[in-house]
Amino acid sequence: MPNMLEREGDTLVLNGAGMRTKFFLKMYLAGLYVQEKKGNATSIIEADAPMLIRLEIVSDLITEKKMSEATEEGFQKSTKGQMSTIRTRVDEFIGVFRAGIEKGDIFDMLYQPGTGVKVSQNGQLRTTIQGLDFKKALFGIWLSEDPVQEDLKSSLLGN
Repeated sequence: MPNMLEREGDTLVLNGAGMRTKFFLKMYLAGLYVQEKKGNATSIIEADAPMLIRLEIVSDLITEKKMSEATEEGFQKSTKGQMSTIRTRVDEFIGVFRAGIEKGDIFDMLYQPGTGVKVSQNGQLRTTIQGLDFKKALFGIWLSEDPVQEDLKSSLLGN
């Protein structure tokens, strides 16, 4: 993961990075980019400020179906099952993965205040999803009280 990214006129620094594993297999490398390093997950989730989550797919075991199911589960956990207000946006987000995933793909999820989450695959913009509420749920997949993986959350927080 690069130590710094320039996006939409903002300089974002790597807050932390870690590996998503499942059954001892490496799935993807995740990196969290923010304007200023922070170790508090809640303040990152709640912030209406530019930030980015990058996923680098490192396994050819990740399929469109598996990633879609895992993302759905992540949103369920992040929102404690309260997804009715963001349901259509979650479906739109998951649709990006249904378009195809290969080992080596890089997914960037850039949040821009007033614009929403710009989802790119290998540098190509796939969709923009509006709403701070969606951003909070999305970043909560990795940073909420019930994250997808505790040690990955810790790594993203720079620990």
